Amino acid sequence: MGLEVGMIVEGKVTGITKFGAFVDLEGGKTGMVHISEVAPTYVNDIKDYLTEGQTVKVKILTIGEDGKISLSIKKALPQQRKPSNNQHRNSPQKQSPRPGSYEWQSPRKNEPSSFEDMLSKFKQTSDEKMSDLKRMESKRGGYSRRGNSQK
Repeated sequence: MGLEVGMIVEGKVTGITKFGAFVDLEGGKTGMVHISEVAPTYVNDIKDYLTEGQTVKVKILTIGEDGKISLSIKKALPQQRKPSNNQHRNSPQKQSPRPGSYEWQSPRKNEPSSFEDMLSKFKQTSDEKMSDLKRMESKRGGYSRRGNSQK
């Protein structure tokens, strides 16, 4: 049986890079899962989600004329059924804030809840970084924005 776009197949992770993972498929073929196709959430480090030798289910996204196979792990995940209108209105269960019935980002502890809190946190972080930069600049002898030395 040949590989076709849209199929969901199993494969073994054979290599991991900072931009994706290579997966061996049936028939001696190899495809690549881009980092954006690993999980339904933002992936900073692919090694947090995959390891070499791991068996994964992947969906075939494209097969190029050059034989390159593009894969997705997140699109091979089972899709949860959306509730009908009657269930949605009267359901006591907490509804997901985003479509797709999954959290896009895990909730963080001590995360500011209002815009003003977030703005205050941003300003504080920005001020700290500017202070660090000014300190480093003074240790190096100080340079003006035009690149001329202030010595």
